[in-house]
Amino acid sequence: MSDSRPSNSLLETTPIKKGRFYFIFEQPNSYILYDKTKRGLEVKDKFTDEKTGIESSRGMIYDMEGTGHKVAINWLYPKSRYDINTVIEDAEKMERKYREIREMTCPDDL
Repeated sequence: MSDSRPSNSLLETTPIKKGRFYFIFEQPNSYILYDKTKRGLEVKDKFTDEKTGIESSRGMIYDMEGTGHKVAINWLYPKSRYDINTVIEDAEKMERKYREIREMTCPDDL
């Protein structure tokens, strides 16, 4: 499995850490933060942030008017620049964001 192309088989491996809304996987040269809310979304393109070196795989979601919006599905953190603690911090930020959204939109499901 290549570091730049996480596949569906990645989701069949054991994550090194998981939350309600994310998985973190480890590959030889990178950590992968996977957004569980985007599970099953087809990868349409990839984007590498020149400043951070973090690559994201993005998919397309559509709103009620049919307008498409690109959203990140997962992020690859190169081990040469990031340690696992940085990935966990970003994962926990995402976790808090989704929990806040859930509290506002689905208070009865808590």
